[in-house]
This record gives sequence, structure tokens and C-alpha cells, in this order.
Amino acid sequence: MIGWGDSKKPFSNLARRQVEGEMTAKFKKQHEQLESEHKRLTEEFAQLQTTASSTDERREGSPFGKREEEATETLELEKRLALENRLRQELAKIEHALEKIEKGTYGLCDNCGQPIDPERLEALPQASLCMNCKAQLAKNAKVSPPPR
Repeated sequence: MIGWGDSKKPFSNLARRQVEGEMTAKFKKQHEQLESEHKRLTEEFAQLQTTASSTDERREGSPFGKREEEATETLELEKRLALENRLRQELAKIEHALEKIEKGTYGLCDNCGQPIDPERLEALPQASLCMNCKAQLAKNAKVSPPPR
């Protein structure tokens, strides 16, 4: 008979909860790190939004004229947008890792399904690829000659 107890299902809800509980306990440290980092990045993003609003409200004239003021504003906007984009990407990675913990798939490579080295997860809790797949991705991302 396959399964747990008298259940006819190969993997009962009780067994699934037990496995998920073991998975959560196994990666408790990473879960706490991910939650903490998620909170920090969310606060940083909110602060960035608040700062951007207050900067827009207090525009002052430049002694060097409108062109310099516009150039400065453009540069500041580009830097803020780049930072917002980086924060969004990091938040997405962390949220993905937290979802994997909930589903019981945390620690498995998104690409090949093999376990991710625990040392890699300790250093980078939001890692979703094993080193082999990450290396392959980096190799494929290198600039290749343009098509003719």
C-alpha cells in the first residue's frame, strides 16, 4: 500500500503538511533572512517614493539657468528610476523564494530541479538556481556575434 495510514492517496494532506513543516524548519534561518530583507527593501522603496515626492515639491531655481536645473533633475530621475528598478527586482527574487518555502520547493533549482548547495543558500537565500545552471545562464548571456 502506498501512502500514509489508511489513506488511499499516495501523498495525503497530513503528509504534505509534515513535509512542508520539515522544509520550513530546515530553512528557518533563510526564511528569517528573507523576511527581514523583504521588510528592509519595502521600507527603502517607500522612503525612496517619499523622497521623490518631496523633491518634486521643492524645486528651486538654479543660478545657472533652466538648462542646468533640467539636466540635474533628469540625472536625479534616472538614478532614482534605476534604484527603484533594482529594488523591485530584489523584492521579486525574495518573494519568489518565500513562495518556494511555502510550497516546499525551496532549495531546489528552478531550472533543473536539483538541490541548490546549502552554502549557496546560506550566502544568498534568494538564490533560485544551482551553480551549474547559474554558470550556464551567465555563459549564454555573454555577448554573441550579431546575426548576419
